[in-house]
Amino acid sequence: MTLSGYDTRKFFLGFIRIHVLYHASKEPVYGLWLMEELAHHGYKLSPGTLYPVLHALEAEGHLKSKREIHAGKIRKYYRTTVRGERMLAESKERVMALVKEVME
Repeated sequence: MTLSGYDTRKFFLGFIRIHVLYHASKEPVYGLWLMEELAHHGYKLSPGTLYPVLHALEAEGHLKSKREIHAGKIRKYYRTTVRGERMLAESKERVMALVKEVME
């Protein structure tokens, strides 16, 4: 039995959120770049999946955005907030504990 794309995205949504926070903690990121980066890790996301995640993380106070003009178009860049940094640190601890348990 294989999972549908919807089931896979739903199942890994927490990992996707952590991955977004990680990259946004390193440098400003934008949607298309994140979709390409996440694709390198096996997450094939559409804009209809990624942008609600970004908007939710921003609404929750984990990300902040800034609009800039790039090549004549407005691009929205995201960075982590202090709250997002704390959530990322806590998530790293929990992921490490989970990996240790699952891999035993």
